[in-house]
Amino acid sequence: MTKMIKYNWFFEQSPEMVWKYLTTSELMAQWLMNNDFELAPGREFMFKSNPQPSMDFDGNVYCRILDIDPLKKLVYSWKIMQGQGKLMLDSIVTWFLIPKKGGTELILEHTGLDEWKNEMLLQAMNKGWDQNVRLKMGNLFNTK
Repeated sequence: MTKMIKYNWFFEQSPEMVWKYLTTSELMAQWLMNNDFELAPGREFMFKSNPQPSMDFDGNVYCRILDIDPLKKLVYSWKIMQGQGKLMLDSIVTWFLIPKKGGTELILEHTGLDEWKNEMLLQAMNKGWDQNVRLKMGNLFNTK
């Protein structure tokens, strides 16, 4: 069974504004996690969240930018290590921005989850993507 997290959201903001929130470290920290992101091909960066010892998650997500098509697509790896430094998840996050009348359709595809055995962390991540993008990013847009 193929496991993939996929969401489609619509925001009334322009693709330029949505792209800014996907590619600016300070803005990403407001809706996703603290990070050291810089938009550059091949750039390695890390997201930092609260450790979840019960799920054997140290709170760090190791990433590398794989593809950039400005205002249209952003792709990066998404790796999670177990507490002992063993690779727990090696996956890919892809963002698509599609201009629509009155705003932007934002599509998230998080792939490479087939071999992941930690169902509890997978469910938490699935829920987290929706809450962070739809609610947190959406609320940030609404306050601008």
